Amino acid sequence: MRPLMPVSPRTRVALGVAFFVVFVGLWALATFGGFVSKTFLADPLTMLRSGWTLLTEMGFIGDIGMTVWRVLGGFAIAAALALPLGVAMGAYKPVEAFFEPFVSFARYLPASAFIPLLILWAGIGEAQKLAVIFLGSFFNLVLIVAVTVGNTRRDLVEAAYTLGVSDTGLIRRVLLPGAAPEIAETLRMVLGWAWTYVIVAELIGASSGIGHMITDSQALLATDQIIFGIIVIGLIGLASDLAAKALNRWLFPWALLGR
Repeated sequence: MRPLMPVSPRTRVALGVAFFVVFVGLWALATFGGFVSKTFLADPLTMLRSGWTLLTEMGFIGDIGMTVWRVLGGFAIAAALALPLGVAMGAYKPVEAFFEPFVSFARYLPASAFIPLLILWAGIGEAQKLAVIFLGSFFNLVLIVAVTVGNTRRDLVEAAYTLGVSDTGLIRRVLLPGAAPEIAETLRMVLGWAWTYVIVAELIGASSGIGHMITDSQALLATDQIIFGIIVIGLIGLASDLAAKALNRWLFPWALLGR
């Protein structure tokens, strides 16, 4: 093992699985061994039984579907608006000078702090939850995309102008293709952040979703259900992250070698 030395895909998978095996083993040891009260931390078997009951008898699959829809909907709206604005800021310095101070200010505002206002403005329906995800994703996306586009190699820009490309042609043929791999990685990372925002939104004023189930389970001290809900969020997030990685590798194989 040496710094920055890549490992084979098989070794990477084996090491990743090994961590989960060790983690579950320590969890089982702490609960079955009596080191932690089951009132505060359910054991793995109880968690699995409760999860099966949630899925088969209590309609938890519908809650999962609702949460996934909220994440994808809010993130899609944020990306559709953030990408063109970020590209414009990265390509045109006057646009960047106009928007960047506010975007830098707004990205430090926690989306959860807006929940009381959003409930007043939009109620407790879907609009409020989509708005929380939008606020948590939009400003970070704008700034990262702007920086990525603005960091395009100057020699490529000068070569394109030497060859007679127009301003719009420069954006379409040089800036966007050069920044596309990093923008795709940014979308993958920010999608992961969106999951934290949707759960926060569902903890308040929701009648469905994974966060709503976790809130109800907290009132009953059902740590087995709470843990199952958290694990489901992690599994869905892991699956979406792996899918995004695979898509990015397929779209931009030259940019992701060695990762």
